Amino acid sequence: LGVIVGVWLAGRRFEEKGIGTRDDMSSIAVGAVLAGVVGARLYHVATEWEKFEDNLGDIPKIWEGGLGIPGGILLGTLVGVWLVMRRGIPAGLAANAAAPAIALAQAIGRWGNYFNQELYGKPTARPWALEIDPENFPATPRYLPGTTFHPTFLYESIWNLLLCGALLLFDRKFKVRPWQLFAMYVVGYGVGRFFIEGLRIDEAKEFTGLRLNQWMSIVIVVAGLAYLAWSMLRPADEPAVAGGPALVGADSDTDTDTDTGTDTDPEAEAGDEAHEADKADDVDEPVAETASEIEDDDEPPVTADELATTDDDEPAVVDFDDRDDETEPDEIEPNAGANDVTPVSGVDRVD
Repeated sequence: LGVIVGVWLAGRRFEEKGIGTRDDMSSIAVGAVLAGVVGARLYHVATEWEKFEDNLGDIPKIWEGGLGIPGGILLGTLVGVWLVMRRGIPAGLAANAAAPAIALAQAIGRWGNYFNQELYGKPTARPWALEIDPENFPATPRYLPGTTFHPTFLYESIWNLLLCGALLLFDRKFKVRPWQLFAMYVVGYGVGRFFIEGLRIDEAKEFTGLRLNQWMSIVIVVAGLAYLAWSMLRPADEPAVAGGPALVGADSDTDTDTDTGTDTDPEAEAGDEAHEADKADDVDEPVAETASEIEDDDEPPVTADELATTDDDEPAVVDFDDRDDETEPDEIEPNAGANDVTPVSGVDRVD
């Protein structure tokens, strides 16, 4: 159920972000989830090898319990990234879209521990304490029948629900770069798992007073924080990705950037070429030498009927008969080589 709901949320975010379809997400999820299960089982086997070294046939029996979330996250992420890149989807954007969905899937999946009555915490008399059937009591005789325990499954389920909501809210309110939201998920999950793991009483390897999964939580938290710090301090070589329904910017994993790391705008290049051509045309044109060749923006343009031209050696004469009677010319603007022109009323042309 957790996988189904998680895939649904991730597919919806894929479409909202414009990076893929629900079908894309479903296809990717099949491989990523299977890889996650395998990775989780391998992690459990590796950390509990003494239970399997003489019973290798028990390794694939996942229905008997025994999955390690850190291994599932690692292998599931690697396979998921590979599948995403095969489809040409930016891996960083896909990871950001899937991060809240992974937390939601874990929140639902943790309830399996309740039905299996496993992986509970230390004894407690809190009102929300968990009652365990005698056959599922810890192997040690130190706990008397009727003892109630911390429901660590419930703590982790609530924590992951809050983490999912926080990631969705952060993604809507702030701009995030590729992989940043996924790194926040890793940090958030690691912090919660560290403290919840400390309450558990099931058998586990310990080093310097901390359980193995607590050490793994420290590792992933440090790795997530290191990536967040690096991603925020490095130069912004690609635009940040805004939350909400529209996708802004692109992942650096895409092939739309040039080798120099900058985006190429075909329209801008075409505009630059046209501008250079205009500049070249301007160089070929002669420079105006007289005042008559400079157009006055405050005066109406001279029409063909108002301007009569003679041979190159003869001055041009302006005809005022076609003008309105109310308008009388005060003076004629000098033209190149036309200093001797005298306005004549009612004459079309002076030869």
